[in-house]
Amino acid sequence: MSRKYFGTDGVRGRVGEAPITPDFAMRLGYAAGRVLAGGGDATVVMGKDTRLSGYLLESALEAGLSAAGVSVRLLGPMPTPAIAYLTRAFHAQAGIVISASHNPYYDNGIKFFAANGRKLPDETEAEIESWLERPMSIQGPDKLGRASRLEDAKGRYIEFCKASFPYHLSLHGLRIVVDCAHGATYQVAPSVFSELGAEVFRIACAPDGLNINEDCGSTHPQALVAAVRTHRADVGIAFDGDGDRVIMVDSDGEIVDGDELILMMARERLDNGQHLVGVVGTQMSNMAMELALRELGLDFVRAKVGDRYVVAEMEQRQWPLGGEASGHILCLDKTSTGDAIVAALQVLARLVRLGVSLRDQRALLHKFPQKMINVRVRERSDPMAHAAVAAVVQDIEARLRGRGRVLLRASGTEPLIRVMVEGEDEALVADLVEELAQSVRVHLA
Repeated sequence: MSRKYFGTDGVRGRVGEAPITPDFAMRLGYAAGRVLAGGGDATVVMGKDTRLSGYLLESALEAGLSAAGVSVRLLGPMPTPAIAYLTRAFHAQAGIVISASHNPYYDNGIKFFAANGRKLPDETEAEIESWLERPMSIQGPDKLGRASRLEDAKGRYIEFCKASFPYHLSLHGLRIVVDCAHGATYQVAPSVFSELGAEVFRIACAPDGLNINEDCGSTHPQALVAAVRTHRADVGIAFDGDGDRVIMVDSDGEIVDGDELILMMARERLDNGQHLVGVVGTQMSNMAMELALRELGLDFVRAKVGDRYVVAEMEQRQWPLGGEASGHILCLDKTSTGDAIVAALQVLARLVRLGVSLRDQRALLHKFPQKMINVRVRERSDPMAHAAVAAVVQDIEARLRGRGRVLLRASGTEPLIRVMVEGEDEALVADLVEELAQSVRVHLA
């Protein structure tokens, strides 16, 4: 269903430019209140990351919700998955997150959770957009929504995260560096790991409203790598600005991405006798992970890139585990959305139970080399619709002999074709991706 404002993860953009303006946020709050809460006697919970602009958008959304007769419980800076959890815990009609995730501070966004803690379906987002086209009307003075602040939100979420870790295990003896990206996890993540017994070294835990994701966090792990080596830590853990993505670093300073972490979680579930039929990844998931999962007797399905598509596939198949190489990992048997702290705890539980290092577990998967080239084209289109390009793809797939992949994906925002080849032989992959990119240039550029 076509939507004007909502993208794959809510409404997002540069602060001060449409649609991330206070007047739009107020109208969006009103529209969301009418659709998600039905107006009248209803409550939503609302949290944000550490961007300076969060104050502006929070106030504007609060005004719009109040006009619709919806009361708001303000959580302050909290990770996105915390808002999902607290929406369910308080039986609220909806949850709202003010965040632009891993983007720089000058961007911000607004995303919603339904009462069950899951992201909204396309149809609901389209209904909210339809209300944006209508004039705002204000409830009577005696029916306006109220606002209150939930003072113990942090403690509630810390206990929820700890409860996802096996009660009979402890992190005692582990030295862990935690990089919070100067973002929404800075008040909770270090406490979770230290309260479970780990010795915690904090980095990027001093937000000033402008430094979120700046040369830190899951998208810039170089600082974490250096800190792990400096502190001679066993593990490094990095989150993104809103706390729904995680990557880890082993004691050698080697980065462990989402594909590797998902495989570890799958092995742990099988070792514990849990029922697991398959795992959902994306078009970008490394083929080595797919083959490793199949060797474990598990199915593997690729969804489109984006956690909403991964969740949809998981729900359809009723599989509890899935995610992306970027570190957006979903454990739907633990919580309702991607939760970086909960995901990290699942990996740490495996290390503690087996008495092994992250380096040892990482060594069990040898990822295939991937190479991607962006080719600018005349206009956005399906590259596989061109017969000559499709023929080159077919030839390359035959030369990979089932031990590699080809992916051609049109950018959703620019006239670009993303050309990716993956396989066991790095030199062959480099040659093949150049060959395919040249075909795209000749026929589509």
